[in-house]
Amino acid sequence: MNDSSRDLNVNPGSDPVGVPVFNCVVYTSTVEGGVRAKVMNFAGIEITAANERSALSQIVPAFKQRIAELMQAGESLPWIDPVPELQPGEQQRLIPVHL
Repeated sequence: MNDSSRDLNVNPGSDPVGVPVFNCVVYTSTVEGGVRAKVMNFAGIEITAANERSALSQIVPAFKQRIAELMQAGESLPWIDPVPELQPGEQQRLIPVHL
């Protein structure tokens, strides 16, 4: 992996000329009213929905949109590294996201 793909948090082996692929690390947990899903490697994205499937189906587009907005504006991406440890009751989901 070259330095530029590491800076973008791009999956190794992805085509740097093609569509960027970003790692989206999501922790899910059961909360009153459903499931909370929070992106743990990128600041500011959290969804609560009736179930995990619904939460993940909402969090991925929010993640894509936020990255696209920041990249278009030329702003740095607020990656969180290292990712915080799982807390009791949380499950980790790793989602490759294509822009």
